[in-house]
Amino acid sequence: METPPPPPALPLYAVTQDEKTLGIVMHVLCLVGFPILGPLIVWLVKKDQSSYLDRQGRELLNFQLSYLLYGFLSFLLCFILIGIPLLIAVGVATVVLTIIGIVNASEGKIYRFPLTIRLL
Repeated sequence: METPPPPPALPLYAVTQDEKTLGIVMHVLCLVGFPILGPLIVWLVKKDQSSYLDRQGRELLNFQLSYLLYGFLSFLLCFILIGIPLLIAVGVATVVLTIIGIVNASEGKIYRFPLTIRLL
């Protein structure tokens, strides 16, 4: 019996240093208080010029919008007390996953955030 061929590799991007830097900037903007507006502006300006930044921006915006929704739902659940630990978990997960995204962006990789609703 023959073994099946390996799955095709994800497309590799020829990522320039400027693209890596802008990818890092998008993630850092999320940490310093601009979780949706910062990456949205960079993505809208650069999405037609770089397929890497287009994918990076889409993934980051989907992540931020998803976790904003999770935070809102956790806040609503605070009235029955289960939302308090959920809200803390969402906050910690957002910071940790954003830092992981920064590390991947510095290496020129696109990080697929877990539990993200694909909206864009």
